[in-house]
Amino acid sequence: MEALLPVLRSHPGPSILVFALFFRVVHRLLRTLPLPKAVEVDAFRTWKWRNLSVSMVHSILTGTWAVTCVVVWPETLQNLHSYHTSLSYLLVCISTGYFVHDAGDIILTGHAIGSWEFLLHHVLVIWCFTYSLFTQLYVAGAVVALFVEVNSVTLHMRLMLKLASAQSSSLYYFNKLANLFTYVSFRLCTQFYLTWYIVSNYTWMDHGGYFLISMMLMNVMILIYFYRLLRADFFPSSKHRADQNGAHNNNSQKFLSN
Repeated sequence: MEALLPVLRSHPGPSILVFALFFRVVHRLLRTLPLPKAVEVDAFRTWKWRNLSVSMVHSILTGTWAVTCVVVWPETLQNLHSYHTSLSYLLVCISTGYFVHDAGDIILTGHAIGSWEFLLHHVLVIWCFTYSLFTQLYVAGAVVALFVEVNSVTLHMRLMLKLASAQSSSLYYFNKLANLFTYVSFRLCTQFYLTWYIVSNYTWMDHGGYFLISMMLMNVMILIYFYRLLRADFFPSSKHRADQNGAHNNNSQKFLSN
């Protein structure tokens, strides 16, 4: 691994593209798996299911990896500015490649309008992660930011169960509880820590203003989606249920449907 790090550091751009192609291969392999009946009858649901399947692979891989990095090397959490290891640098390379792949998949398949929230998120992440890879600064910060991928596992599962029309299943019920727990503990708490770190160290951080603005935009997006999540899964009004049923019956083209 130590021998690989100089190669990645010397060629971060090509490394990102290699890992983007890796996730494209993963996408191709997942296409061979059978689809739920409720999914295969509609072209948009089929694309959405396959897109989420690749996202699930990324979330399981990088979420586990990020937590492991912090457990094994606690300094990752304490020095977000300049500390990183070979494995943490590789992790950020791989994750950046995924976000490049996913943004390309959304745009090239013609779903950019319905997925604009995802694209905005991806642009912010790609810019911040790419900056870290080229400057070798804030790599630890990127690793900590990937804690949110633990919650993304349950978020993706939630959306996939909805695509499969399994909202009434026991799996959906248990997943929505797990999703709430991981959203608070791995997404909201992670965002709070990163925001606190940037605000506390803003005066000496390289490009602190950009990272502060990016973090604030992320915070707004995450809080809005948290509100949507609570409203949809825990406090649904009769009107909201009717809206959901209408969107479900009309095969809504919005990627982040509740």
